Amino acid sequence: MGTAILAVATDANPGNLAGLAGVGHVAGSVLGVAAYLLGAVVLVATAARWTRHTRAAVADLRHPVLGGLHATLPGAILVLAVMTAALGERLMPAGLATATIAVLAVVGTVLALVFGVAFGYALLTGDAPAGAVNGGWFIPPVVTVIVPMALTPLMPHVGADLARLLLFAGYAFLGLGFILFLLVLGMLHDRLVLHPLPPAQLAPSLWIALGPIGVSALVPMNLARAGQAAFAADSTVVATVSRVFATAVWGFGLWWLAIVVALLVRYLRTGPVPFHLGWWGFVFPLGAYTVATLTLARAWQVPAVDALGALLYLGLAAAWVVATARTIASMRSGQIWRR
Repeated sequence: MGTAILAVATDANPGNLAGLAGVGHVAGSVLGVAAYLLGAVVLVATAARWTRHTRAAVADLRHPVLGGLHATLPGAILVLAVMTAALGERLMPAGLATATIAVLAVVGTVLALVFGVAFGYALLTGDAPAGAVNGGWFIPPVVTVIVPMALTPLMPHVGADLARLLLFAGYAFLGLGFILFLLVLGMLHDRLVLHPLPPAQLAPSLWIALGPIGVSALVPMNLARAGQAAFAADSTVVATVSRVFATAVWGFGLWWLAIVVALLVRYLRTGPVPFHLGWWGFVFPLGAYTVATLTLARAWQVPAVDALGALLYLGLAAAWVVATARTIASMRSGQIWRR
């Protein structure tokens, strides 16, 4: 998810500098190929674990900290579909790109529902204490909100009836994921206010909220653009309302970003944040918020916001480099496999 969203952000030419557009397309394509390869490896590894160690996988799904992380699998598949829609035609023939998006969208959507419902059921029937609420619970909601971004690229390639069905499904998944996000957000806010801060190991999970915020800002504008034919004379109104809603959601994200940066500084002042795979929680959420910032900047034609998007992109690239380097080093030492 982190590498794919970095590819999308890089291809979008942060800062809107004409001289860097070509470089951004090339770098984005390279990152896109890397994301496909990583996605294949993760898919095979996850399938093997569920096949060979089913009981352990189910136990993890019921765990209040590890459970939500299972939704990263459909999340990765759906983000690959979104990435393919953004730059796939530079990597493969147009027909193959459309077929790839369709397969990834279907598989990702089904798995998003399966893991989302399974984890939700595990929480409802379990006995997790209030202190167990963590940012990992945002992952199933954000994965659900990504579904419309994977469905809308297919609309121009299908008949009118199926296109309306995809549009309907897009809004339904937006409501499903966004409302779940708000429910988790309320629980996490109360947990942070009423209880001591989570241990340093969970610091990256607090950044995950930027994921549903960023995607929830992107989806309404994406649906409004894709549904112009269905909305007909109302398309301009829908587009305007969607942009206003997206901007309001983005504004909350700016506050959340400031809070999590301040909390990260507080954690670092008291000691190191131990490395684990959860550090990738810094990457995709920041990437989703960065892409939302760039998209809104161009929709409103506000250069200052585009400049902010470029600064966020620099932070995203730095987070990706650090997470990648630490992951490789931990794999070589074997530390990453210890629990």
